[in-house]
Amino acid sequence: MHDPVAWPVTVNDTTLRDGEQTAGVAFTDEEKLQIARALDDAGVPEMEVGIAAMGDAEVAVIRAITRSGLRARTMVWARMSEIDLRLAARCDADLVHLAVPVSDIQITHKLRQGREAVLAMVKRCVAAARDAGLTPSVGLEDASRACPDFLLRVVETAQRAGAVRVRYADTLGLLDPFTTRDRIASLRSECDLEIEIHAHNDLGLATANTLAALHAGATHASVTVNGLGERAGNAPLEEVVMALRHLYGVETGVDTRTLPALSQRVAGAACRPVAANKCIVGEAVFSHESGIHVDGLLKDRRNYETFDPAEVGREHRLVLGKHSGAAGVRAACQRLGLPLPDEAVPLLLERIRAHATAIKRAPSDDQLERLYIGVLPLAGLVN
Repeated sequence: MHDPVAWPVTVNDTTLRDGEQTAGVAFTDEEKLQIARALDDAGVPEMEVGIAAMGDAEVAVIRAITRSGLRARTMVWARMSEIDLRLAARCDADLVHLAVPVSDIQITHKLRQGREAVLAMVKRCVAAARDAGLTPSVGLEDASRACPDFLLRVVETAQRAGAVRVRYADTLGLLDPFTTRDRIASLRSECDLEIEIHAHNDLGLATANTLAALHAGATHASVTVNGLGERAGNAPLEEVVMALRHLYGVETGVDTRTLPALSQRVAGAACRPVAANKCIVGEAVFSHESGIHVDGLLKDRRNYETFDPAEVGREHRLVLGKHSGAAGVRAACQRLGLPLPDEAVPLLLERIRAHATAIKRAPSDDQLERLYIGVLPLAGLVN
């Protein structure tokens, strides 16, 4: 672990906005309320709860969330337009996030305008938000493909107009941690605003890029439960929170014991099951089968333990299978109160491996007991 540092890190969960933009995912109003409460109960300090421009029904559920007595600060997403701003103003969120493309390719081919139009838009809409009594954040869409000099002009314009934060969006997930750190460090040296990193996972680097950005001076991390999000998703809440704790000694205020239940709630609402080997929250990530690993774990958990499973409300589980060894078999039999003489171990191991290969899963307790009874005569232990 690195030496502990006192970073001002705030987690901003966007499961209810960017997470719901996952293709095919649609939360009901009640599911959105339940997820918001679960995030709040977990201690997530900030959450982006929806897109006001989707219409009156979405505004209504956003208002239900923002008026539900959450401890977390709430944010509503909007485009840089007067119409979106008016809708966002009805949502009673603590912050309004105004997003605008900043890369030339998106300015030209998405907005069909030029750089000066973007600067004028930022100046006008951020000032209008301030005049309306709102607290504006500015989203730098496709920032990772933007001209650095123009990006800085956008940030300076946003700051002068009254924005409190900029969100650096790696919209296509094409950055690596080294480039991310350099980009955010440069931005940090040029502006006094809060900086939020919004990393996408197209190359599997969203968590790494988020950590790199925070290390370079970003103050906020945009995350989603289970890494939900468009295409390959966003930086997963559970990964960023646990990595900050164990790599840098940084606590986010999130109760990590709630992460598995939170993961399952979102997975159920999204109809997106969590892979068994998904780090932190997967069903099998604290399961051990390999004989070498089980033997080491039984001798001292630190031999094969990155962190105590109790931190996320879980415990180690020893699984019998093709790769089990004597220590695992003895431990399993001891748990069931089955005395296992040394001469019976290799015979029982052989039966367990054959069972696992044929059935493709570990034997249940009843199946193990039957296998155990079956080898005793072969070991000469019963007449």
